Amino acid sequence: MPNPKRKHTPHRRDCRRSANSKLNIPNTGKCSNCGAAKMPHRVCPVCGFYNSKLIIAKKIKKVAQSNTEQEG
Repeated sequence: MPNPKRKHTPHRRDCRRSANSKLNIPNTGKCSNCGAAKMPHRVCPVCGFYNSKLIIAKKIKKVAQSNTEQEG
C-alpha cells in the first residue's frame, strides 16, 4: 500500500469534511389531515393518517385525562 509523502494540512482536511454539511434536506410535504410536515409516501408520524385514511391509531396519553378529572 502506498503511503502519503507529506502530511495534509488541516485546511485541506477540513475542506474535504465540510462536504457533509452541504447535503440537502429531504423533501417534506404537508399532512392532509393535521398539516404537519411529513416525508412523501409515508404515514404521518403525528396523526397516523395516509391518503386521508387512518392507518395507525395513535394512543391518547392518560396523564392528560386524569389531570382534568381531578380538577373537576
